[in-house]
Amino acid sequence: MNDFVPVHHASSEHRYGGVEVPSSSPGRYEPGSGAPPLVLLKGISKYFPGVVANQDVDLDVMAGEIHALLGENGAGKSTLMNILTGIYQPDAGEIVVDGYAKRFASPVDAISAGIGMVHQHFKLVTAFTVAENIHLGWSETPKRIGSSVLEARTAALAEKLNLAVRPSARVADLSTGEQQRVEILRVLARNARVLILDEPTAVLTPAEARELFKALKQFVSRGNAVVFISHKLDEVLEISDRITVLRGGRKVATEKTADCSEKMLARLMVGREIVLSNLRARQPGAAGISAEPVLSLKSVVARDDVGGILLDEVSLDIHAGEILGIAGVAGNGQKELTQAVTGLRPIHSGQILLGGKDITTAGAVDYAKFGVGHIPEDRLHSGLAPALSITDNAIIREYASAPVSKGLAFRPRLAAALARTIAEAASVAVPDFGMPMRNLSGGNQQRLVARREMRIASKVLIAAYPSRGLDVGAINTMMHYLVELRDAGVGVLFISEELEELFNLSDRIAVMFHGRIMGAVETASTDIEEIGLMMGGQMRSSAGAQAAAGKH
Repeated sequence: MNDFVPVHHASSEHRYGGVEVPSSSPGRYEPGSGAPPLVLLKGISKYFPGVVANQDVDLDVMAGEIHALLGENGAGKSTLMNILTGIYQPDAGEIVVDGYAKRFASPVDAISAGIGMVHQHFKLVTAFTVAENIHLGWSETPKRIGSSVLEARTAALAEKLNLAVRPSARVADLSTGEQQRVEILRVLARNARVLILDEPTAVLTPAEARELFKALKQFVSRGNAVVFISHKLDEVLEISDRITVLRGGRKVATEKTADCSEKMLARLMVGREIVLSNLRARQPGAAGISAEPVLSLKSVVARDDVGGILLDEVSLDIHAGEILGIAGVAGNGQKELTQAVTGLRPIHSGQILLGGKDITTAGAVDYAKFGVGHIPEDRLHSGLAPALSITDNAIIREYASAPVSKGLAFRPRLAAALARTIAEAASVAVPDFGMPMRNLSGGNQQRLVARREMRIASKVLIAAYPSRGLDVGAINTMMHYLVELRDAGVGVLFISEELEELFNLSDRIAVMFHGRIMGAVETASTDIEEIGLMMGGQMRSSAGAQAAAGKH
């Protein structure tokens, strides 16, 4: 009883490869009888030295369905999909596509079979433009074509799919969120029949996510399929037809989405109950919010190398003992804001004050000495040195300080002890502190960076997308880290595109759009609709914005 029968076709078929997308929603396929899965993974196993990545995993993906794949960081989701897309070869098991056994020697073989993936860690050529990346290796790219035509084709595709990009921009100059949008567009353009998406909505507003979901439903309604990897349980329940959960490299369940709840899925993922409470409430003994700001930005302007404005007259106050959330679609100045308030980017005009002291011209080392910690947007390339040891990465902020160093003498034994202390506080199990940092999973890297930065954040912590790519258990842990600092009297600047996180955690929320602050509001007295309007460029009333920007 597995046949899928089309129930409605409201329009003729349109091609992603030709830039066109469906002009109307043709409806979903419904299960009938007899048809084999579009993709079947049978008994897949994959081993790395000392690690069981996948063990005897079965997965069937039917034509016409969106199949969600859930699991904690390190559960084996990415490895399984890397096998399906030809990046890895399985140590055991087989891949069956349309009833025929397949062996993909490379991703080129997989895409030829109609299987494409948008990876969490991007596969873009950073020296190329967005348009060049979209068309690179695409069979429908004309052999003789100018950059203006490439950019026009890219703009048309982006408009159709409601994923805003800058076709002429160099990928190296884009934020992480903008790069992810380029990846989504690149794969959607290539006629994939099975589309694998790894955290695709991490950089989208709710409205943009809805547009993406609409496009995915149109995509599967023509007999295609989507494998949807996400840690957002609410959107998994909204978009998917069935859900498979991995834990410890093994499949623990495949369920119809209609039979699932967030609580049930969280328990399947981590093997225990997860309590997701409203973290804005303060516990007895927690520090109150200071009357005076601990960090202030006054009409801050930052420019790029050719004089373009990145931050446009930004004014913000962050108080000790509060979490100030920053909302906005990626690429609207959040990255530049974090750089300005950590000494990584000089500002063109305006002032930055810490505890009333002007630190506008201070550098990154000075900010750290002043008590400003920083969890960066890109942990692997900005927060860590991947080739250095775990010990070196853990203690790098305190390398020249006691007890790690005394005068000019470095103390390896004490450095190792400090690294163990930080890892224990972060609940990161490290088999060998001498191994390269890149060998840790993304979730463990993030927790280690967070705990390291919390140690130096005596005044302020700048946390840029700290939960990006983490599973529900790790997100819960990360949010409690920020609350721990807030309750200790530290000011936290919390940047996220997850509105639910911002509402759950922030005392106030400010919204960025095109490098400007559209307004700042008390979380308890606003709603998602108001935040969404500001994210779209609607300025809050000047009186209200000024009052909320710094008043407590």
